[in-house]
Amino acid sequence: MYGLGRSGRGVARFLAAEGMRAQWHDARPSAEDLALMDELHFGRGNVGGPYRTVVAAPGVPIDHPDLLALQARGAELIGEVVLAARLRPGLPIVGVTGTAGKGGTTVLIASMLRACGVRAREGGNIDPPLLDVVDSAEVAVAELSSFQLERVPGLRLPVAVITNLGVDHLDRHRTVDAYHAAKLNITAGQREGDVLIVPDGLEVTTRAGVLAFSPARLVLSSGEEVLPAAELPDSIHPANAAAALLAAEAMLLRLGRPIQVAVLAAALRVAQPQRGRFETVAQVGGVRFIDDSIATRTIAVQAALERATPPMAWLVGGRDKGADLAPLRQAAQGRVKTVIAFGEDGEKLARELGLPFVAVSGTDGDATMRAAARAGLEALAGEGTVLLAPVGTSFDQFRDYAQRGDSFRRAALALAHAAEVQA
Repeated sequence: MYGLGRSGRGVARFLAAEGMRAQWHDARPSAEDLALMDELHFGRGNVGGPYRTVVAAPGVPIDHPDLLALQARGAELIGEVVLAARLRPGLPIVGVTGTAGKGGTTVLIASMLRACGVRAREGGNIDPPLLDVVDSAEVAVAELSSFQLERVPGLRLPVAVITNLGVDHLDRHRTVDAYHAAKLNITAGQREGDVLIVPDGLEVTTRAGVLAFSPARLVLSSGEEVLPAAELPDSIHPANAAAALLAAEAMLLRLGRPIQVAVLAAALRVAQPQRGRFETVAQVGGVRFIDDSIATRTIAVQAALERATPPMAWLVGGRDKGADLAPLRQAAQGRVKTVIAFGEDGEKLARELGLPFVAVSGTDGDATMRAAARAGLEALAGEGTVLLAPVGTSFDQFRDYAQRGDSFRRAALALAHAAEVQA
């Protein structure tokens, strides 16, 4: 195992349960990593030694010198998804990737399959790791990042979904073409009889049968409407629902299960967003607070700006990752009243956006988020949306996007409580 962390710990637990021998290497193992390795009696490996198989964590670049050296000495390089597929060959896996929306689509597919009586579990790039769910699932639904898809030799997915292809992770992949090539590995092992689901207009070379989805229509492959898009919960993106619907149908057909339109429609009507992904976390009078802390990619931030109810106070900040701001300027026109700039590069991003802004700060991340939420509420005249779609990463003041979103949630709930007390 090269690289531990969340994914590596999942691999370690799985291998131990299988009674398999393994060694590990991590340049900066956490205390949690070390404790688990001791508990499982896995020793630290020598990266200079020969190995038959190396299971590499997604965070390790595919061209890391150690991985290249291990491959040169005959090791096969795989990730947790291929390990799961090889050791559980009878388990159908639905794979979902895309620049934005893959997590929400993954959860929707699994929830619709469960509504239809299928024991479906989601995992992979979202919690839990895929290997933690394979033994309790009839079908696994895996969110797959471009990092994971760099190391999937021979992976065949009976159903695969590409939500969209935008621009991201150029610090890792270096070019857009290389990033897209990694994403398209999701269909590389597919064959005739498999299904690939893509957005309408995206052309992909594949041996699988292709189904195209449009956010305007929540339909089955036959064209039969399951639910008008207007009846979706506000927190569920129609594009994610449209893609998930086709994927659920494709897996049900593969399993020989009936397609119950009414059940699928009911599941969509009560669908819940992933925590921290365009989720309404509080309301003060006519002002909604929406947490989309994970929105750092241009395509995801643009979607949030287009979905939220104007006028908006848009919380922008964190650490600049070089996102393309031009589409965001356009999406904000006539919808964003004020940008609330916070964190390390918030003011820089706000100036580049060219929108009216207020800069806030605090002694730590929580204090900064309290100031930002309060400034957002004050910027609106009792109606509209305070939207956290920050563009920047969370690593200036928070451990990750989830911790930043939780901080925003607490700040918004405190404002809602204060408003109730005053009333």
